[in-house]
Amino acid sequence: MSILIVIPARLGATRLANKPLRMLGGVPLVVRVLERLAEVAPGYRAVVATDSEEIRAVVAAAGGESVMTSPAHSNGTERVAEVAKLQAFADAHVLVNVQGDEPFLPDDAITAAVDRVTTHGDDVGTVAAPLRAAVAADPAVVKVVRDDNGRALYFSRALIPFAREAADAAIRDALLLRHVGLYAFTRESLARWVALPPHPLELAERLEQLRPLAGGFRIGVAKIATAGPGGIDTETDLERANAAWPAWPAFDQSPVPAGTS
Repeated sequence: MSILIVIPARLGATRLANKPLRMLGGVPLVVRVLERLAEVAPGYRAVVATDSEEIRAVVAAAGGESVMTSPAHSNGTERVAEVAKLQAFADAHVLVNVQGDEPFLPDDAITAAVDRVTTHGDDVGTVAAPLRAAVAADPAVVKVVRDDNGRALYFSRALIPFAREAADAAIRDALLLRHVGLYAFTRESLARWVALPPHPLELAERLEQLRPLAGGFRIGVAKIATAGPGGIDTETDLERANAAWPAWPAFDQSPVPAGTS
C-alpha cells in the first residue's frame, strides 16, 4: 500500500514568524522535519506542500520534494487534500499529515497512526502518549480520551478526564494521554473531512480534529511510549530547542512548574 507523507508549510504563523525557515541547529526547520521523516519513515515518500516560493527553494536546495498549493487554505488538512487530488500522487492510498514544526517526531508515531487506518479500519489514525499530571492543565497540551477500542471519545485543551474527588486522582492520572498532532487518512476520509463545515466544538476549543469527530468519524488513537518534546510553536520553544539540539533526544519542552519532575 502506497503511503504519502505531506508536510504543510506556510509563512503566516503568528506565534513564530516565518516558522518553516527559522533555523534549528543551523538548518531551516522544514528541512529538519524532512530529515526526521527520513529517519522514522524511510520507506515513505514525503512532500512539502506550501504556498511560498521561498520555502520551495529551501526544500529543493536540501534535496527534498515540494509542491505549490493554494494560499487560500485555512488549515493544513485542506492543503493536504489539495495534494491528494494531484495526478502526481494518485497512487497514494493513505496520506499522512505531519506538521512542519515537528522535528522531534517520536520514532513510531507515523507507523502507529497508519496502522489504525490500514489494520483497524479507522477513518483517521493518530497517536497519543502518557502525560505527566504536572503539565496536564496547560491548554497548549492537547489531551484525548479513548474508548475500549482505542478510538477517540474527545480531544480537549482542558484537563480530561476530570477527577471529581481527590481520592480518584490516581485513576485519572493513569488515563491521561497527550495527543500528538499527526493524522493518517484514506483518500476518501480526507475528502470527507475537508467537505465538513467548521463545527462549534472545533471553534470553541480551536482543535480541528473535533470537526470529523463530531461528524461521526472513527478516529483511532494509537498509544505510543512518549510524545517526545513536541512541536516548535513559539520563540521560546525555538530557543530551547536550539540550546538542546546537540542532545535533542533528551530535550523536553513541556512546561513543568518549579519543583516538579
